[in-house]
Amino acid sequence: MDEAHRRPAGVDDQTVRAIGKLSEALEVVEEARGHLYAFHRRCGTADLTLQEAVRLLREAGHTTIADDLQADLVGRNVLPDRWTYRILEEYEETYYEPFRAAEAAARDTLVDGKRHLHEAEMKLEERRDGP
Repeated sequence: MDEAHRRPAGVDDQTVRAIGKLSEALEVVEEARGHLYAFHRRCGTADLTLQEAVRLLREAGHTTIADDLQADLVGRNVLPDRWTYRILEEYEETYYEPFRAAEAAARDTLVDGKRHLHEAEMKLEERRDGP
């Protein structure tokens, strides 16, 4: 096992499992963040596509419908007073960054900052020869 994934001297199994579980929780937070970015991108794409539909409706002579869509939906907030970039920023500042910092601090304190110790040890136990 490489040194980056070798358990520091004196660290017990329970600590390695606990830090592994904390890191697993952070992975879920990272995944949620990715979903928020996907949500942000999809909402932006929807708005740009809506603008194209409004343009086409206007060109086709359906100005009343185009005007209504323009007034009611184009650039609309997805939550009160918020576009999706604000949701991302607030999530990152309020939850994501503190979670990452807490996970890193726990690793620094308990396992010399080493990452994926639990997984590295699982690999040694479960490894088999061949592809």
